[in-house]
Amino acid sequence: MKRLPSFSSASVLAAVATLFTTSCMAPRAITSSGKVTPRGEFRVGGNQAFNIPTETIGKTGAAVKEAASQLSSQDKVQYSELVDKLQVAALAYVIDPVQPAADLYVRYGALPRLDVGYKYAFGSHVFDAMYQFMGTTGTPESPGGAAGSLYGSIGLQFATQRAKLPSIPYLDDIDGLLRFRANRQDVLVPVVFSRSFGQEEEVGAISFGAVYTHTFLRYGFDPRNIYKSGSNTELLPTLPEQKRDFSSYGAFANVKIGYRYAYVIPAFAMYYQNYGTYQLLNNQTAKLKGFTFIPSIGLQFRIPNLKK
Repeated sequence: MKRLPSFSSASVLAAVATLFTTSCMAPRAITSSGKVTPRGEFRVGGNQAFNIPTETIGKTGAAVKEAASQLSSQDKVQYSELVDKLQVAALAYVIDPVQPAADLYVRYGALPRLDVGYKYAFGSHVFDAMYQFMGTTGTPESPGGAAGSLYGSIGLQFATQRAKLPSIPYLDDIDGLLRFRANRQDVLVPVVFSRSFGQEEEVGAISFGAVYTHTFLRYGFDPRNIYKSGSNTELLPTLPEQKRDFSSYGAFANVKIGYRYAYVIPAFAMYYQNYGTYQLLNNQTAKLKGFTFIPSIGLQFRIPNLKK
Protein backbone atom coordinates (compact mmCIF):
# COMPACT_ATOMS: atom_id res chain seq x y z
CA MET A 1 0.00 0.00 0.00
CA LYS A 2 1.25 3.48 -0.85
CA ARG A 3 2.06 5.95 1.90
CA LEU A 4 -0.42 8.80 2.26
CA PRO A 5 0.53 12.44 1.68
CA SER A 6 2.84 13.81 4.35
CA PHE A 7 2.35 16.81 6.63
CA SER A 8 1.66 19.89 4.48
CA SER A 9 0.00 23.31 4.60
CA ALA A 10 -3.02 21.95 2.71
CA SER A 11 -3.40 19.22 5.31
CA VAL A 12 -3.23 21.77 8.11
CA LEU A 13 -6.02 23.86 6.56
CA ALA A 14 -8.29 20.86 6.11
CA ALA A 15 -7.61 19.67 9.66
CA VAL A 16 -8.79 23.01 11.08
CA ALA A 17 -12.32 21.57 10.90
CA THR A 18 -11.42 19.41 13.89
CA LEU A 19 -10.16 22.22 16.10
CA PHE A 20 -13.42 22.95 17.86
CA THR A 21 -14.41 19.33 18.40
CA THR A 22 -13.51 17.40 21.52
CA SER A 23 -13.20 13.63 21.52
CA CYS A 24 -12.34 11.21 24.27
CA MET A 25 -8.65 10.85 24.98
CA ALA A 26 -6.55 10.43 28.11
CA PRO A 27 -4.96 13.80 29.04
CA ARG A 28 -1.19 13.87 28.53
CA ALA A 29 -0.43 17.45 29.57
CA ILE A 30 1.73 17.30 32.72
CA THR A 31 0.89 20.13 35.14
CA SER A 32 2.06 18.56 38.41
CA SER A 33 5.22 19.54 40.27
CA GLY A 34 7.76 17.34 42.03
CA LYS A 35 6.08 18.06 45.37
CA VAL A 36 2.98 15.93 45.97
CA THR A 37 -0.11 17.15 47.82
CA PRO A 38 0.76 17.28 51.56
CA ARG A 39 -1.03 14.77 53.76
CA GLY A 40 -4.63 15.76 54.49
CA GLU A 41 -4.72 18.54 51.87
CA PHE A 42 -6.66 18.76 48.62
CA ARG A 43 -5.77 20.28 45.27
CA VAL A 44 -8.53 20.89 42.75
CA GLY A 45 -8.28 22.43 39.32
CA GLY A 46 -8.74 22.23 35.61
CA ASN A 47 -6.70 22.41 32.41
CA GLN A 48 -7.32 23.40 28.82
CA ALA A 49 -4.87 21.77 26.43
CA PHE A 50 -4.55 21.34 22.69
CA ASN A 51 -3.35 18.09 21.12
CA ILE A 52 -1.33 18.67 17.93
CA PRO A 53 -0.13 15.37 16.35
CA THR A 54 1.84 15.71 13.10
CA GLU A 55 0.86 12.29 11.73
CA THR A 56 -2.89 12.77 12.23
CA ILE A 57 -2.82 16.20 10.58
CA GLY A 58 -1.01 14.65 7.62
CA LYS A 59 -3.58 11.84 7.32
CA THR A 60 -6.76 13.95 7.62
CA GLY A 61 -6.10 16.52 4.91
CA ALA A 62 -8.11 18.01 2.05
CA ALA A 63 -7.86 14.93 -0.21
CA VAL A 64 -9.28 12.67 2.51
CA LYS A 65 -12.12 15.08 3.23
CA GLU A 66 -13.06 15.15 -0.46
CA ALA A 67 -12.86 11.35 -0.76
CA ALA A 68 -15.11 10.89 2.30
CA SER A 69 -17.78 13.16 0.82
CA GLN A 70 -17.55 11.48 -2.60
CA LEU A 71 -17.75 7.86 -1.40
CA SER A 72 -20.44 8.43 1.25
CA SER A 73 -22.84 9.66 -1.46
CA GLN A 74 -22.62 6.38 -3.42
CA ASP A 75 -25.06 3.49 -2.90
CA LYS A 76 -22.36 0.98 -3.87
CA VAL A 77 -18.70 1.72 -3.21
CA GLN A 78 -16.01 -0.12 -5.16
CA TYR A 79 -12.94 -0.86 -3.08
CA SER A 80 -9.98 1.39 -4.02
CA GLU A 81 -7.03 3.15 -2.47
CA LEU A 82 -9.44 5.90 -1.35
CA VAL A 83 -11.05 3.41 1.04
CA ASP A 84 -7.62 2.69 2.52
CA LYS A 85 -7.03 6.42 3.04
CA LEU A 86 -10.31 6.76 4.92
CA GLN A 87 -9.41 3.84 7.18
CA VAL A 88 -6.02 5.33 7.99
CA ALA A 89 -7.63 8.72 8.70
CA ALA A 90 -10.07 7.10 11.15
CA LEU A 91 -7.30 5.18 12.91
CA ALA A 92 -4.99 8.20 13.13
CA TYR A 93 -7.72 10.35 14.63
CA VAL A 94 -8.63 7.78 17.31
CA ILE A 95 -4.98 7.02 18.13
CA ASP A 96 -3.94 10.68 18.42
CA PRO A 97 -6.67 13.23 17.60
CA VAL A 98 -6.29 16.88 16.61
CA GLN A 99 -8.40 18.38 19.36
CA PRO A 100 -8.84 20.78 22.24
CA ALA A 101 -8.81 18.77 25.47
CA ALA A 102 -10.22 19.95 28.79
CA ASP A 103 -10.12 18.17 32.15
CA LEU A 104 -11.14 18.69 35.78
CA TYR A 105 -9.33 17.01 38.66
CA VAL A 106 -9.08 16.55 42.41
CA ARG A 107 -6.04 15.30 44.35
CA TYR A 108 -5.70 14.29 48.00
CA GLY A 109 -2.62 13.82 50.17
CA ALA A 110 -3.16 10.28 51.44
CA LEU A 111 0.27 9.80 53.08
CA PRO A 112 3.22 12.13 53.82
CA ARG A 113 4.83 11.31 50.43
CA LEU A 114 1.91 9.92 48.45
CA ASP A 115 -1.12 11.57 46.89
CA VAL A 116 -3.92 10.09 44.79
CA GLY A 117 -6.18 11.72 42.22
CA TYR A 118 -9.12 11.45 39.86
CA LYS A 119 -9.43 13.35 36.61
CA TYR A 120 -12.44 13.64 34.32
CA ALA A 121 -11.53 14.49 30.73
CA PHE A 122 -15.07 14.70 29.30
CA GLY A 123 -15.39 11.04 28.33
CA SER A 124 -12.10 9.69 29.69
CA HIS A 125 -11.85 8.60 33.34
CA VAL A 126 -8.35 8.86 34.80
CA PHE A 127 -7.01 7.51 38.10
CA ASP A 128 -3.47 8.15 39.32
CA ALA A 129 -1.05 8.31 42.23
CA MET A 130 2.28 10.06 42.74
CA TYR A 131 5.11 9.25 45.16
CA GLN A 132 7.57 11.94 46.24
CA PHE A 133 11.12 10.59 46.55
CA MET A 134 12.96 13.90 46.94
CA GLY A 135 12.38 17.01 49.05
CA THR A 136 10.49 17.98 52.19
CA THR A 137 6.80 17.37 52.90
CA GLY A 138 5.89 20.60 54.70
CA THR A 139 3.31 23.27 53.83
CA PRO A 140 3.51 27.07 53.45
CA GLU A 141 2.00 27.38 56.93
CA SER A 142 4.45 24.85 58.38
CA PRO A 143 7.52 24.77 56.09
CA GLY A 144 10.15 22.08 56.33
CA GLY A 145 12.54 23.29 53.64
CA ALA A 146 14.28 26.43 52.45
CA ALA A 147 13.18 28.65 49.58
CA GLY A 148 14.32 27.23 46.25
CA SER A 149 14.30 23.61 47.41
CA LEU A 150 14.34 20.83 44.82
CA TYR A 151 11.59 18.19 44.73
CA GLY A 152 11.15 14.98 42.78
CA SER A 153 8.31 12.49 42.30
CA ILE A 154 7.20 9.60 40.11
CA GLY A 155 3.62 8.79 39.17
CA LEU A 156 1.37 6.15 37.65
CA GLN A 157 -1.80 7.06 35.72
CA PHE A 158 -4.42 4.78 34.20
CA ALA A 159 -7.14 5.94 31.82
CA THR A 160 -9.89 4.14 29.95
CA GLN A 161 -12.35 5.36 27.34
CA ARG A 162 -14.45 4.29 24.38
CA ALA A 163 -12.78 5.90 21.38
CA LYS A 164 -14.97 7.31 18.61
CA LEU A 165 -14.86 9.79 15.77
CA PRO A 166 -16.43 13.17 16.57
CA SER A 167 -19.60 14.38 14.85
CA ILE A 168 -18.27 16.70 12.16
CA PRO A 169 -19.13 16.31 8.46
CA TYR A 170 -16.23 14.45 6.87
CA LEU A 171 -15.56 12.26 9.92
CA ASP A 172 -19.28 11.43 10.07
CA ASP A 173 -19.00 10.36 6.42
CA ILE A 174 -16.05 8.09 7.22
CA ASP A 175 -17.81 6.59 10.23
CA GLY A 176 -21.00 5.92 8.26
CA LEU A 177 -19.09 4.27 5.42
CA LEU A 178 -16.70 2.14 7.47
CA ARG A 179 -18.76 1.56 10.66
CA PHE A 180 -15.60 2.06 12.70
CA ARG A 181 -15.41 0.99 16.35
CA ALA A 182 -12.59 1.24 18.89
CA ASN A 183 -11.71 1.46 22.57
CA ARG A 184 -8.46 2.16 24.35
CA GLN A 185 -6.65 2.14 27.68
CA ASP A 186 -3.61 4.26 28.48
CA VAL A 187 -0.93 3.91 31.17
CA LEU A 188 1.28 6.94 31.84
CA VAL A 189 4.41 7.15 34.04
CA PRO A 190 5.80 10.69 34.62
CA VAL A 191 9.02 11.54 36.49
CA VAL A 192 8.81 15.15 37.70
CA PHE A 193 11.42 17.48 39.21
CA SER A 194 10.66 21.00 40.44
CA ARG A 195 12.39 24.01 41.94
CA SER A 196 10.31 25.84 44.53
CA PHE A 197 9.49 29.56 44.37
CA GLY A 198 9.53 30.45 48.08
CA GLN A 199 9.23 27.84 50.81
CA GLU A 200 7.24 24.70 49.99
CA GLU A 201 6.11 26.16 46.64
CA GLU A 202 4.27 28.98 48.42
CA VAL A 203 4.43 31.20 45.33
CA GLY A 204 4.80 28.35 42.84
CA ALA A 205 7.52 26.32 41.12
CA ILE A 206 9.16 25.54 37.83
CA SER A 207 8.89 21.86 36.89
CA PHE A 208 10.32 19.61 34.20
CA GLY A 209 10.79 15.92 33.50
CA ALA A 210 10.20 12.92 31.28
CA VAL A 211 7.15 10.74 30.69
CA TYR A 212 6.46 7.28 29.26
CA THR A 213 3.03 6.16 28.07
CA HIS A 214 1.72 2.86 26.75
CA THR A 215 -1.56 2.58 24.86
CA PHE A 216 -3.67 -0.53 24.31
CA LEU A 217 -6.11 -0.25 21.39
CA ARG A 218 -8.89 -2.45 20.02
CA TYR A 219 -10.55 -1.56 16.73
CA GLY A 220 -12.47 -2.95 13.78
CA PHE A 221 -14.33 -2.02 10.57
CA ASP A 222 -17.77 -3.35 9.63
CA PRO A 223 -18.70 -1.77 6.24
CA ARG A 224 -22.08 -2.65 4.69
CA ASN A 225 -21.85 -1.24 1.15
CA ILE A 226 -18.19 -1.59 0.10
CA TYR A 227 -17.72 -4.17 -2.66
CA LYS A 228 -14.61 -5.95 -3.85
CA SER A 229 -12.84 -4.21 -6.69
CA GLY A 230 -14.56 -4.93 -10.02
CA SER A 231 -17.63 -6.54 -8.43
CA ASN A 232 -21.15 -5.26 -7.76
CA THR A 233 -22.27 -8.36 -5.87
CA GLU A 234 -19.41 -9.48 -3.60
CA LEU A 235 -19.12 -7.40 -0.43
CA LEU A 236 -15.76 -6.69 1.18
CA PRO A 237 -15.44 -8.86 4.33
CA THR A 238 -15.64 -7.20 7.75
CA LEU A 239 -12.37 -6.60 9.57
CA PRO A 240 -12.78 -8.38 12.93
CA GLU A 241 -11.56 -6.78 16.15
CA GLN A 242 -7.82 -6.11 16.08
CA LYS A 243 -5.54 -5.55 19.07
CA ARG A 244 -2.53 -3.24 18.98
CA ASP A 245 -0.38 -1.43 21.53
CA PHE A 246 2.36 1.18 21.30
CA SER A 247 4.66 3.30 23.46
CA SER A 248 5.18 7.05 23.58
CA TYR A 249 8.20 8.92 24.96
CA GLY A 250 7.94 12.53 26.05
CA ALA A 251 9.43 15.50 27.85
CA PHE A 252 7.63 18.42 29.48
CA ALA A 253 7.98 21.64 31.44
CA ASN A 254 5.52 23.79 33.37
CA VAL A 255 5.49 26.88 35.57
CA LYS A 256 3.24 27.23 38.62
CA ILE A 257 2.62 30.87 39.56
CA GLY A 258 0.42 32.18 42.37
CA TYR A 259 0.28 32.48 46.13
CA ARG A 260 -0.64 29.86 48.72
CA TYR A 261 -4.19 29.05 47.63
CA ALA A 262 -4.48 29.71 43.88
CA TYR A 263 -2.09 29.18 40.96
CA VAL A 264 -1.95 29.52 37.18
CA ILE A 265 -0.03 26.71 35.42
CA PRO A 266 1.07 27.10 31.77
CA ALA A 267 2.70 23.91 30.46
CA PHE A 268 4.12 22.29 27.35
CA ALA A 269 4.71 18.61 26.54
CA MET A 270 6.17 16.88 23.49
CA TYR A 271 5.90 13.18 22.62
CA TYR A 272 7.31 10.88 19.98
CA GLN A 273 5.59 7.61 19.15
CA ASN A 274 5.85 4.84 16.60
CA TYR A 275 2.21 3.80 16.54
CA GLY A 276 3.04 0.61 14.66
CA THR A 277 1.46 -1.31 11.77
CA TYR A 278 -2.33 -1.62 11.50
CA GLN A 279 -4.44 -4.14 9.61
CA LEU A 280 -6.98 -2.67 7.17
CA LEU A 281 -9.74 -4.10 4.99
CA ASN A 282 -8.76 -6.22 1.97
CA ASN A 283 -5.54 -7.43 3.68
CA GLN A 284 -3.93 -4.00 3.44
CA THR A 285 -1.79 -2.47 6.19
CA ALA A 286 -0.64 1.00 7.23
CA LYS A 287 2.25 2.25 9.36
CA LEU A 288 1.94 5.36 11.52
CA LYS A 289 4.45 7.36 13.57
CA GLY A 290 5.05 10.98 14.50
CA PHE A 291 5.41 13.74 17.08
CA THR A 292 2.71 15.27 19.27
CA PHE A 293 2.86 18.76 20.79
CA ILE A 294 0.61 19.69 23.75
CA PRO A 295 0.49 23.29 25.01
CA SER A 296 -1.86 23.86 27.96
CA ILE A 297 -2.99 26.36 30.58
CA GLY A 298 -4.54 25.47 33.93
CA LEU A 299 -5.85 26.75 37.24
CA GLN A 300 -5.15 25.03 40.54
CA PHE A 301 -6.59 25.70 44.00
CA ARG A 302 -5.09 24.46 47.25
CA ILE A 303 -7.36 23.47 50.13
CA PRO A 304 -5.18 23.22 53.27
CA ASN A 305 -5.64 20.72 56.07
CA LEU A 306 -7.97 22.69 58.34
CA LYS A 307 -7.50 20.23 61.20
CA LYS A 308 -3.85 21.22 61.42
